[in-house]
Amino acid sequence: MRGTPKSAMVLAAGLGTRMRPLTDELPKPLLEVAGRTLLDHAIDRLELAGVERVVVNLHYRAEQIAAHLAGRQRPHIEFSHEAERLETGGGVARALDRLDKAFFVVNSDVLWLDGTQFALTRLARAFVAERMDAVLLLQRAVGAVGYDGNGDYFLDPLGTPRRRGEREVAPYVFTGVQLLHRRLFAGVEETVFSLNRLYDQAEAAGRLHAIVHDGEWYHVGTPQGLATTRARFAWHRTER
Repeated sequence: MRGTPKSAMVLAAGLGTRMRPLTDELPKPLLEVAGRTLLDHAIDRLELAGVERVVVNLHYRAEQIAAHLAGRQRPHIEFSHEAERLETGGGVARALDRLDKAFFVVNSDVLWLDGTQFALTRLARAFVAERMDAVLLLQRAVGAVGYDGNGDYFLDPLGTPRRRGEREVAPYVFTGVQLLHRRLFAGVEETVFSLNRLYDQAEAAGRLHAIVHDGEWYHVGTPQGLATTRARFAWHRTER
């Protein structure tokens, strides 16, 4: 791909149920690590990679998120309000007319540190529009801070991912960071659906690609995961 996408979507409409009671009064994207919210960490990395426009979808405690971002000058922020939760795929599909042909999508509750290069820049360089509809950023499960699941994908030497079967344990976990092309959504008529459905369709068509993150990635899914992440960040600061 020539250059880096200038538009992105940040998914911030989730209920954060696994993070309760912390999210009873505060939406998960506004929880803080190292003095910044998870949402700002995600947008910071998009800005560093050259993204100029970010669409943020809102549902749970939408007013709090909108008020928090009101003071942010860069990048340009737009909101996509969802009266009902549209899930990840439906949320992006609703905002397609505000996004370019190729764009980033980032979960607002994930956190990562870049390696030798910006992870988003690496995604853009890996994307070949003629052969791909999506590029996923994967993390080695054994190195994912706070993660203890069975992984999400296998990956061959050419960067072709395969989703793990029900009884398999896969070495890579999907980070919630990706680059998508709008044709991935062609023909989808439903308004409420998961992006996982589109990944599987792209995989079956041979148009799904993935790269492995070369930095740290943090699984901030529960209060314990948040505590682990905060401790890890504090350790990084003392090591500087």
